Amino acid sequence: MSDESRDPKLFTLTEAERTRSQIEPALIEAMEQRRKLGEVDKQLMEVAHRVAMMGGVLVTAGKVGGLRSERQKLTAFLRHSIESIEATGCVLKDLDAGLLDFPAILGNEEVYLCWRVGEDRIRFYHRRDEGFDGRRPLDPRDAGPAPPVH
Repeated sequence: MSDESRDPKLFTLTEAERTRSQIEPALIEAMEQRRKLGEVDKQLMEVAHRVAMMGGVLVTAGKVGGLRSERQKLTAFLRHSIESIEATGCVLKDLDAGLLDFPAILGNEEVYLCWRVGEDRIRFYHRRDEGFDGRRPLDPRDAGPAPPVH
């Protein structure tokens, strides 16, 4: 059975919190690599603009080759990071914001437990047909005891 045809993993709050704490360092590193990729893309666009404007007279082939090589490395790293994060069953909603959703059931409703880098733990959820703007605080009865701090 392919991954696409399976039902998504459903997390309890405890499982989501454990998964979040395990993948947070990888997510932060992926965010940094994404930022670096944006800088490399900007430099490559500047080179392309110079070539278009001046015929490439001042473009150094070694610099362009280095930028392209760096872009390939960053792209491969990001692809691997995103795949490993999503392999846990969570949904990477926005890499730039560090936003993760964890499919769950609250009451009888399928929801996403929602977390963003910078938040100390998962405190919000939203319905599946809503996004970040629809986040609501978890009811303390849903949350159970706070996870241990490591």
